[in-house]
Amino acid sequence: MSKIRIRAGVLGASLLALGQPLAAHHSFSMFDQTRTSELKGVSVAQFQWANPHVFVVIKKDETTYTLECGSPSNMSKTGWKFNSLKPGDRINVSFYPLRNGKPGGALKVATLPNGSKLDAW
Repeated sequence: MSKIRIRAGVLGASLLALGQPLAAHHSFSMFDQTRTSELKGVSVAQFQWANPHVFVVIKKDETTYTLECGSPSNMSKTGWKFNSLKPGDRINVSFYPLRNGKPGGALKVATLPNGSKLDAW
């Protein structure tokens, strides 16, 4: 086999392998990005700092909201850390709600107990 064919095969396999993570990423069409919802004084139930996306689970009265965020690497660029939130923290949130009306969405901004604001995307 010629060196050119081997190189072309390696290049093709590399491009296919690099394209897989992009193909696996889901759409954000489930969030209504034309409007935002706000909740004040909610209690953090869980903060999951993991790939591919960080999640914040909050409780307001008897309702639990799951809010999806960006990736840990992108969120760290806006000031987030793995320990930015802990269960029991009282925060305010602004988020893009789910289109289906269920409690949840994509977190836009969180106002932390110390008053600082962190963007989630």
